[in-house]
Amino acid sequence: MTPTLEDLAILRLSEVKRLTGLCRTSIYEMMRDSIFPRSVSLGPRAIGWRASDIRVWLETRQAI
Repeated sequence: MTPTLEDLAILRLSEVKRLTGLCRTSIYEMMRDSIFPRSVSLGPRAIGWRASDIRVWLETRQAI
């Protein structure tokens, strides 16, 4: 399956918080515990998350 432009998008923390309903602390704790997608480095002081990783995580949460 060819990734779409939306799947290749990088989401910043504010968008990840909005989509997941989680606070910053919960996101980082869940990343530490390997139950949330890891962030990717965008530069020396910037990170983001792959939209496709967040979409898959949300889909698996709905299945629970």
